[in-house]
Amino acid sequence: MAEKILRELKPGEKGKVIKIAGSGSVYRRILDMGIVRGTEIEVERVAPLGDPIEIKIKGYHLSLRKNEAANICIEVG
Repeated sequence: MAEKILRELKPGEKGKVIKIAGSGSVYRRILDMGIVRGTEIEVERVAPLGDPIEIKIKGYHLSLRKNEAANICIEVG
C-alpha cells in the first residue's frame, strides 16, 4: 500500500488516514471535522485551481483548503 498526501489524490480515489501533521489551529480544525487516524476518506471533487478539495468522510461532504489537505497523510491501495 502506498502513502500519499491528501491533496495529491484525484477525484474518486480513496484511502485511510494514517497521520495528521501540523500543529495549532490547523491541526485542531482537522480533528474537529472528524478527520482522525483510521478514518476512510474519498476525494469527490477538486476545484479547477486545486483549492478547495471536496472529500466524503463518514457519509458527509467536507471542503478542505489545500494547506489543510497537505497535513493529512493517506494510505491508498
